[in-house]
Amino acid sequence: MLNQWELKDGKIVKGNFSFSINKEVYLEQYNGKIISYTLGQFSNQDQLFLKEKIRRAAQFNQQPFAFTKSTPINKNPSIILLTILLIGFVFLLYQIPTERFIPSTTLFQHLRPIIAGSFVLIYIIACTKKETTTPSNINNNSSSSIPKTRITFLDSAFQLYKPAISTNSDNTYYYVAGNGIPTHGMMIGITSWQQQVPIPQAYTGSNSWSIPLQPSYATTPLSTKSNLMKGAVAIAINGIPIFNALNNRGEDSYAIGELDNWGGHCGRADDYHYHAAPMHLNESTPKLPIAIGLDGFSVYGSKEPNGNMMNALDTCHGHIGDDGIYHYHGTSTYPYVIGAMKGKVNLDPSTPAPENQILPQAFAKAARPALTPLKGAVITDFKANGSNGYNLTYKIGTKFGYVNYSWDANNKFTYTLIDTAGVSTTTTYQR
Repeated sequence: MLNQWELKDGKIVKGNFSFSINKEVYLEQYNGKIISYTLGQFSNQDQLFLKEKIRRAAQFNQQPFAFTKSTPINKNPSIILLTILLIGFVFLLYQIPTERFIPSTTLFQHLRPIIAGSFVLIYIIACTKKETTTPSNINNNSSSSIPKTRITFLDSAFQLYKPAISTNSDNTYYYVAGNGIPTHGMMIGITSWQQQVPIPQAYTGSNSWSIPLQPSYATTPLSTKSNLMKGAVAIAINGIPIFNALNNRGEDSYAIGELDNWGGHCGRADDYHYHAAPMHLNESTPKLPIAIGLDGFSVYGSKEPNGNMMNALDTCHGHIGDDGIYHYHGTSTYPYVIGAMKGKVNLDPSTPAPENQILPQAFAKAARPALTPLKGAVITDFKANGSNGYNLTYKIGTKFGYVNYSWDANNKFTYTLIDTAGVSTTTTYQR
């Protein structure tokens, strides 16, 4: 299945990202043919997506851990000085008439090779001492008080929703892949609808969700009241991203009716995500987290990991647990999940506050142009239509409208919209 890319001139090209050299992007087509475009030729949205893929590909090919290396003698001034001193000492040891300074010259003559050999040995040890280079923590902040997150801990939480999602890890990140469609219901209960509907997203490969394995505390937590109104702040254990409680207009999405009965809705790319805490995810396993923040700290439900009732929360919407590690809690009141990022995060320099976003970030891809809000619409039903489509029912006053849509294996999407007057419109898009 080939990805579809939009260029700035409106042209659509197909091909899967292969590699990039000097801002030249190479795409592979079905027949194996490689085509290339400069990064600047792509639309702004696709440029962000490609930049992240390029960054991850580069990161994958780099050694992430500390390494040891011998210090070259000709690059270390202290070794050069030590060499000169040793040569001079041995020269003096053998050339200066010792009877002028040492009365017992016979004994010294016998000891002289031993003394010289001892200094040579010390020199060899000094010169072969390893120098260890340790990279700074990924968040550029001390994490000595925070142990690295165990893969087994994360596996225990995300295991509940496999095989709908898949996970893997390297030395830096824990990756969560999926199609962005939850196993629970969707859309029902929305009273302020943007006319967006959920479609599968390619949150896989280099576009998977990334959780840092070594969190570190931010010097100043980044408030979600004035930041991060774009992109996710956490990833739920079912693979669905969790966004800021505030939408990109700074409004409480839950309070204004934008969210369904499960705390989610769809963005402009028809990408389903939560804005409120998905508390329903921990009903069967309350001692496991319901999500993991993109700063690496866990999000629990209404109870502590030990099963006790939730302790008082700080302004970040969390606290230090019994294990000495910080975690957040989901609640039914604002800010629902995260009030401020307790851990240090990397921000996308191309997106200024308040619509800045955390990197790395998986990106959604739209199949059709975004629509506008439909005033007065209340979504009353949403059902699957086979394995690759849905039927949505909404109501305005006493009249009903419908959105029936589906897609095929080649990412061709067909939408049939029937308004409350019974007028039907069908459109097809190739993603």
